[in-house]
Amino acid sequence: MMRQLAERPEDVPAVFAERFNSGDAEAVAEVYESGAVFVPEPGSGLTGRDARAANERFLSLGLPIDVRPRHVYTTGDIALLIVDWTIDGTDGDGHPVHIEGTATDVARRGEDGRWRYAVDNPFGVKPGAGGESG
Repeated sequence: MMRQLAERPEDVPAVFAERFNSGDAEAVAEVYESGAVFVPEPGSGLTGRDARAANERFLSLGLPIDVRPRHVYTTGDIALLIVDWTIDGTDGDGHPVHIEGTATDVARRGEDGRWRYAVDNPFGVKPGAGGESG
């Protein structure tokens, strides 16, 4: 059984990783609030179905993600998370895969007290990572 959504902002990355590593796209989608922005590549903020489809492309690699939170800054119901992450392994076609980044994410506490991503910017510190907001 998967863990519930995060009760503390510093737990959001671990909840995301557990759900991502399960391969369950629906479980991953629950870690995002309605209207959340996902940035699959620098400068490309997506919402709704486009965001979910982009996230599913990472899931389709069938490889686990490893997350290492570096900083969490919280004020009220909003938190900034800086998280180092890697996806490493061999894809279904036998090709090596290595993707890594340092995310700059924003999480928000919902009315239910659970924390979800409002902005998931996995390549947040890469050049060109600024950009439009979906």
